[in-house]
Amino acid sequence: MRGRAAGPFVCVCVLLASILTPQTPLLASLPPLHPGAAGHPTTEPQDVFHAFHPNLKFVSKFLKPLLIGELAPEEPSQDRGKNSQITEDFRVLRKTAEDMNLFKTNHMFFLLHLAHIVALESIAWFTIFYFGNGWIPTLITAFVLATSQAQAGWLQHDYGHLSVYRKTMWNHIAHKFIIGHLKGASANWWNHRHFQHHAKPNIFQKDPDVNMLHTFVLGRWQPIEYGKKKLKYLPYNHQHEYFFLIGPPLLIPVYFQYQIFTTMISRKDWVDLVWAVSYYTRFFITYIPFYGILGALLFLSFVRFLESHWFVWVTQMNHIVMEIDQEPYRDWFSSQLSATCNVEQSFFNDWFSGHLNFQIEHHLFPTMPRHNLHKVAPLVKSLCAKHGIDYQEKPLLRALLDIIRSLKKSGELWLDAYLHK
Repeated sequence: MRGRAAGPFVCVCVLLASILTPQTPLLASLPPLHPGAAGHPTTEPQDVFHAFHPNLKFVSKFLKPLLIGELAPEEPSQDRGKNSQITEDFRVLRKTAEDMNLFKTNHMFFLLHLAHIVALESIAWFTIFYFGNGWIPTLITAFVLATSQAQAGWLQHDYGHLSVYRKTMWNHIAHKFIIGHLKGASANWWNHRHFQHHAKPNIFQKDPDVNMLHTFVLGRWQPIEYGKKKLKYLPYNHQHEYFFLIGPPLLIPVYFQYQIFTTMISRKDWVDLVWAVSYYTRFFITYIPFYGILGALLFLSFVRFLESHWFVWVTQMNHIVMEIDQEPYRDWFSSQLSATCNVEQSFFNDWFSGHLNFQIEHHLFPTMPRHNLHKVAPLVKSLCAKHGIDYQEKPLLRALLDIIRSLKKSGELWLDAYLHK
C-alpha cells in the first residue's frame, strides 16, 4: 500500500486488531452507529478512532465494508460497563482543545528542531575532521551523534502521529525521510508497533511494548501468573539488576536492528528499505575515511549503544511503572490514565524527552503538536479531579528510579508466587 490510503488503512487495521479479541463480536468495539454508513445518521466516532485520525471524512470511507448497526440485546458487550459521563466529559474537553487551536502546528518549532539535528550531525563530522580520530574526539563525536539520533527519534514520532502538517501525505513523506534517512529505520515498522501501543497501552498480548519475550515480568498480574505456573526463563527476582545488562544496552543496537530489517525484507517493504540504506550509505561515506570499514561499524554500534540508553529510560519512565495487566475494558480516558504518567515540565525535560514528559496528554491527543501539550494539561488535570482519577506527575530523577523500583517489586511478586503458590 502506498500513497494517501496507506496511513488510514494501516491505522484502521491495527486498531481493530488490537482492540478486538477472538471472543469479542466486532460491533462490541464500534459505535452503535457507524460514521459514514449508508442509511444511518453519522454519530460521534469512537474516541480511540478519533484520537488517531485528524481527517475523519477521508478515513471514514475505509470503514464502509465493516459491519454496521447495534448489537442484539442478547449479544455480549464488554463496553457496556464503561463510565458514560467520563466519555461525555472527555469529548467536551477535546472540543475545548480544538476551539483553543491546540491542534494547530507552529511550523517554526519543528523547523528549528530539524535544524538543530542537522547542526549536531555537522558538529560531529567537523570534530573528527578537525581534531582527528583519537579517543577523545571519537567519544565526543559519538555522544553528539547519539544526541542527534535521539532527537531525530522524537521528531519522527511527531510526523508518525500526523501532528505536524494538515495533509496526511506530507506527514508520511517527512516521516519516511526522518526515520529512514536520518535514522536508518522503517516508518511502516514503527507505525505497526506504535499504534498498537497507543490503542491498548500496557495491555498484555495487545501492546507490543510489554512483550518482553520472557526476559522480564511486569506489573502485578504477570509475575504472579508466571510464579504460579513455575515459569523461570530467567531469575526474575534479579531483573532490576540484569535490566542494566540486557535492557538499555541491547534494545536498539541488537533487537530493534534485527527486527527492523527482517520486517522490511519479509514484508517486501522496499521503499522503507531504500530510505534505511540511504542512511547507512551516508554514514559510511562520512566515517569510513576516518576509521575504515570495521572501525566505522564499531563506531556506529557504539552510537546506537548510547542512543539505546537514552531511548529506553525516557520511554519506560512513563509506562513500565504504571498498571500493566489484561484488558480491563475501560473508557478511552481512563485506560490512558491508568497506563501513563507525566514528568515535570522544564526546558531540559521537554528537550530531553521530546515532550514525552507530557505522556498523559500525548496519549489522549496523539495528533496534537507536542508544543501544545502543556496547554491542555490543566484541562486534563481538572477532568481527573472531577472523576477521582489519579493524575501522576513526577520529577525526572524519581521517574527514572521508579523503573528500577517497579522491576524489583514485580520480581519479588514472582518469587513469592513461585515459592509459595
